[in-house]
Amino acid sequence: MKKCCVVFMAISFILSLPFCALAQEEKDDETYTAYEYMSKYYKEDFNPFKKKNIYLGLSFSLDDRREENTTGLFQNVIDGQRNTFNFKLKGGYYISDYTLVGVNVFYEQDQFVGDVFRDPDTLQSNSISRRFDITPNIRPSIPLTKDERLSFFIELGLTFGYLSELRRETKNIDEVTTRFTEGFHFRAGVSPGVTFFAIESFAFEVQLNLLGYDLQVNQQTENGGNKSRTIDQSLDGNVNILTLQLGLAYYFGSKK
Repeated sequence: MKKCCVVFMAISFILSLPFCALAQEEKDDETYTAYEYMSKYYKEDFNPFKKKNIYLGLSFSLDDRREENTTGLFQNVIDGQRNTFNFKLKGGYYISDYTLVGVNVFYEQDQFVGDVFRDPDTLQSNSISRRFDITPNIRPSIPLTKDERLSFFIELGLTFGYLSELRRETKNIDEVTTRFTEGFHFRAGVSPGVTFFAIESFAFEVQLNLLGYDLQVNQQTENGGNKSRTIDQSLDGNVNILTLQLGLAYYFGSKK
């Protein structure tokens, strides 16, 4: 199972449709066909970005990967298993028409078990890392269509995060090295994106990290004794399609 986020999001979306239909506020004695959900619904009193509306979003991914004879920058994986999952929860409140103030919460875990070659040694490696971020942000939206079904937004956010990694490597059966890394990071970034409403107040979102400043401070302890510290700063301003984020969102109060 590799990169299953799109499949899981689609399943979640389909299963939730019957419940949204019951919860959605509609006019008395008015029903909609499948076609009308895709057209007429958005032409009558549809205001997703109205003041006092509430926004909720979700994205996640799972990655279960088997690696054999894989070449890396610092080491080659002879045989290994990597499991990674992450999720992001988003919430926000429209303080005015088309302007949202919100907060994003992100969590990721990565685990690897296997044999690696790091010249000139072959090592048995076990590692697990965890990352947690919280990002307060402000997000203005610009409708691209008259019915506001398709819109463009720019998210301006400040990220504060924590990460930890525990790595255990064994060489020649009895030579064991244990490294524990703890780090804190900060990012100020600009992330544009597009929102498309699919059915009722449910929307698909595509977002890209376009420009940002990063500060990373890590401290590493080896075998419980030797300590080292690194401070990294970077400014990125390139468009990388691999950083595209896909997610689902629901806008409470959009149909009034």
